[in-house]
Amino acid sequence: MKRILLLLSILVISAFAAGGDLGSGTKAEELNIPAIVMFFAFVAGTLGITYWASKKTKSASDFYTAGGGISGTQNGTAIAGDYMSAASFLGITGSVYLNGYDGLIFSIGFLVGWPIILFMISEQLRNLGKYTFADVTAYRLKQKPIRILAALGSIAVVILYLIAQMVGAGKLIEILFGLDYEFAVILVGMLMIAYVVFGGMLATTWVQIIKAILLLAGTTFMSIMVMAQFGFSFEELFRTAVDIHSKGEDIMSPGGLVSDPISAISLGIALMFGTAGLPHILMRFFTVSDAKEARKSVFVATGLIGYFYILTFIMGFGAIVLVLGADGGAYLAEDGVTLKGMNNMAAVWLAHAVGGDYFLGFISAVAFATILAVVSGLTLAGASAVSHDLYANAFANGKKVDEKQEMKVSRYATIAIGIAAMIFGIAFEEQNIAFVVALAFTIAASANFPVLFMSIFWKKLTTRGAVIGGYIGLASALILVILGPVVWTQILGMGESIIPYKFPAVFSVPLAFIAIWFFSITDSSDDAKKCIEAFDAQNIRCQTGIGADGATDH
Repeated sequence: MKRILLLLSILVISAFAAGGDLGSGTKAEELNIPAIVMFFAFVAGTLGITYWASKKTKSASDFYTAGGGISGTQNGTAIAGDYMSAASFLGITGSVYLNGYDGLIFSIGFLVGWPIILFMISEQLRNLGKYTFADVTAYRLKQKPIRILAALGSIAVVILYLIAQMVGAGKLIEILFGLDYEFAVILVGMLMIAYVVFGGMLATTWVQIIKAILLLAGTTFMSIMVMAQFGFSFEELFRTAVDIHSKGEDIMSPGGLVSDPISAISLGIALMFGTAGLPHILMRFFTVSDAKEARKSVFVATGLIGYFYILTFIMGFGAIVLVLGADGGAYLAEDGVTLKGMNNMAAVWLAHAVGGDYFLGFISAVAFATILAVVSGLTLAGASAVSHDLYANAFANGKKVDEKQEMKVSRYATIAIGIAAMIFGIAFEEQNIAFVVALAFTIAASANFPVLFMSIFWKKLTTRGAVIGGYIGLASALILVILGPVVWTQILGMGESIIPYKFPAVFSVPLAFIAIWFFSITDSSDDAKKCIEAFDAQNIRCQTGIGADGATDH
């Protein structure tokens, strides 16, 4: 283990050292030395955490859930670190920079899902599940078909979510080291695989906690520095931004980014209900000891995330004034509007504008920490779906699977998911990462959330209803996304899109719920009767925790 991590470190350092030769536009002598030093300090620190965690990761429980030994406060901070992804930090700041007030539609949608949805299901998840949310959905339904459905939905969400993080990481490394974008994405993928393969959930948790603290500290400082230049007057900040931005007063009005009601409602549904279908977020509730700590996790996470999204608003407008309006266009591309390294880098260039090279180095390291923390959690969730849901339960045919073999499969799955993330990250290079994450939320809201919600709260749910409804939700979301304007027109270059809406959740989510309801109430099989009869026992454990591993018997 020690030798492998050392070899990985040498490979990464060697690649970065060669950055001046490999890059397409940045020379070695132009590299930001303070940024590089802080960057390497973080990479070294996280690899150290991974090595420490690898010594403590002995069982499947350790690998998937850190042995259930994470406190509610620690877990809430880690969830915030997981949720405050590159889409939030880089993508939303960039979206506000481009669109003004309208850019907040993503942050509002991301946040609303927490108090409404997760306060409803966090306690039930902890009481019913073990490693993945499929443990909950399969509690009273047939194991094999439900776990296959849950695994496919999880993998689809994980891959889409990973794309956004890889795009952000690639652009960040490209700016700092002058590496080709493709090479930068591959290096990030290598580090991501190492964290999960060797450190499991324990390493992932502590990387997320450290990253959350650093990110909140850095963004707070940036926001204070921005407001200080305007006497802490929002009115003065907005007036200056309106004068500078090409859209003028339109940046203070909603409706430009999402112009029609159907798209607005659809995006809102995707972001709100998708939160409760994200496998890497749901998985975190199994790392605490009981339902009380699960509730505390949500409370801490909601507070930290809400505070952070307020800061993205300030940073976005600060970027309009201090980056777009900078003398000489130091941060702008040839068109005088977009940023060097894509619009996702507005927050990074703002850091340089308010704090110089050293603060740019700090924020770059934090942004990279943000990406690594999230991709580690995502990759672990995807690998767990393959090893725990598919290999150990769906295809085991009732045989007890050896834990070491299950962990081995999970590590192979980690490598496969990492490679897929690199390939798709390169393909989606030019997409705004907040938008790509919204697509992942659409899949989560359509495939994962309806089955999870109905399995917990609806007594008449049957295996047939859950499986057919879940597949209809998953298939409809995927098909509508592929036929939509982003994938069909921009990615595949197939001309005018067949479906005019970027976010199809307004169609796919109700379709999934209706299909689950219809195919359940029309199911009169013996299996359906067993599923209904088992609900009362499930509900007792769901509400009290009696019988759950580590739950308090009230």
